Amino acid sequence: MVQATRPQQKGIQIAEGARKHLLFLAEKQGTKDLCLRVGVRQGGCSGMSYMMDFQEPSQIRDDDQVFDYEGFKIVCDPKSMLYLYGLVLDYSDAMIGGGFQFTNPNAAQSCGCGKSFGV
Repeated sequence: MVQATRPQQKGIQIAEGARKHLLFLAEKQGTKDLCLRVGVRQGGCSGMSYMMDFQEPSQIRDDDQVFDYEGFKIVCDPKSMLYLYGLVLDYSDAMIGGGFQFTNPNAAQSCGCGKSFGV
C-alpha cells in the first residue's frame, strides 16, 4: 500500500515521492509557489482520464477543495472530486512503468497505462 504523507487527511492524498518530484518540477519552472490542479475529463481508453497541471495560487476558485501538504497545495474542482475522493498520487522513477501513478478507490476499472479509469 502507498503511504501518504498525511494518511488521516481525506480527499486527495500524496505520497512523499510524488510530493518531492512535484516540488522539483515546480522549481524547474522557475517557482516553488505553484500548486497542482488535478481533475478528470471524458476520454481515455477506460472512459475518463486524469489531468494534472501546475497553476498559480491566484487561480484557485472559491468552490475548489485545497489540500496542503507541507507547503505544496493540491487543488481539485467539486465535480472531479466526486471521482477522485480518496485518490493517492504517487511517483516512481522506474525505467518501465515509471511516472505519476494514481491509486483511485472509486475506479471500477483502469487501463493498462494507469492514466484513465472507469466508474
